[in-house]
Amino acid sequence: MSHSTRVNAGHKAALHNPNVSDETKQHEREYLENEGVDESSTSHGSSHKGYKATTHNPNVSEEAKQHAKDELEHNEKLHNYQH
Repeated sequence: MSHSTRVNAGHKAALHNPNVSDETKQHEREYLENEGVDESSTSHGSSHKGYKATTHNPNVSEEAKQHAKDELEHNEKLHNYQH
């Protein structure tokens, strides 16, 4: 994975982090827009693996685990719908 890909992934992650301020999220959107990156695009494999790992991590809160499970279910429905 290239450096720019990782940097863009970090900016995208900030957009979905509930602890990030609206002002910062706006900055992240502007950064991604200037880079020509679609903020909603993700590598299905990468996000899937991350959510899957979250569900098994003993250091993650139950709330975060539930969110990861919900995202996995949502992504699976989208993936099945698109194919």
